[in-house]
Amino acid sequence: MLIDQFGRKIDYLRISVTQRCNFRCLYCMPKIPFNHQPKENLLSFEELFLFVKAAIDEGIEKIRITGGEPLLRKDLSIFIKMISDYKEDLDLAITTNGFLLKDFAKDLKNAGLKRLNVSLDTLDEKKAKKLAQKDVLSSVLAGINEALNVGLKVKLNTVALKNLNDDELIALLEFAKAKNMQIRFIEFMENTHAYGKLQGLKRDEIIQILSQKYDIKLIKKAEKAPVSLYSADDYEFGIIDPHSHEFCDSCNRIRLSAEGLLIPCLYFDEALSIKEAIRKGDVKAAVEILQEVLRNKPEKNKWSVVDNETSSRAFYQTGG
Repeated sequence: MLIDQFGRKIDYLRISVTQRCNFRCLYCMPKIPFNHQPKENLLSFEELFLFVKAAIDEGIEKIRITGGEPLLRKDLSIFIKMISDYKEDLDLAITTNGFLLKDFAKDLKNAGLKRLNVSLDTLDEKKAKKLAQKDVLSSVLAGINEALNVGLKVKLNTVALKNLNDDELIALLEFAKAKNMQIRFIEFMENTHAYGKLQGLKRDEIIQILSQKYDIKLIKKAEKAPVSLYSADDYEFGIIDPHSHEFCDSCNRIRLSAEGLLIPCLYFDEALSIKEAIRKGDVKAAVEILQEVLRNKPEKNKWSVVDNETSSRAFYQTGG
């Protein structure tokens, strides 16, 4: 079992398989060039799998594949199958922008993927193009439909932004409800790589907007997840609010970058590399590095309602 210095059980590993992304979203990486990390800098799927097996044996029960955009990594379904075959009852998911999902949904399902989250911030083509700096909406919607058609469970992630999609939150909720998907509204996480003029909606503002049409009631904070669950009449949705300390109190996750950095917290830059150990085949040394990362895992981030600070973390490197 993996326990950090604050007594939190760590059973969730997020793996970024690439830093590359085919979007340039305003809240993430609007000015980052479309460049490629040299392949030799990245851990191969076989190398990643060496660590994944050890992490599962140590107590990891949930794995989420992220990016960048994970579907840009060639043969991702092979990696999914490697993990799924090792532990069939593992909670295995991916987060994607959905642009390429129509072409890969069936392969991912056949490889053992159980569910996925798709980023959908607007149902308006012009707004989607402004946010992603690319004409994306029709492809994303087609990807969502195909994922549902092949039997994958789909959740939607929506970053709530003032003067961009605040007038669509009800429509997005109803879109998700109509397709039997859960939507999760996410507070904008301030970071130095984002477009500087963005302003996010906080939890209470999101609820206020939705309350214009629905009777919103708190159900509970999800167990082992940084999301609070609410009901809009008979529909359940979520809000992820990193500006609340409750976001950190039950944190059960660590992150692994495509280059082998083990990252204890999304907010902070501190990380330790397992690349050398894994490339030597020294799994024991990699597990010792994992234990050190847990010892250094901070109690909480520095996004707070009272004294909000901006993170220098590049989310596209860590699946933020």
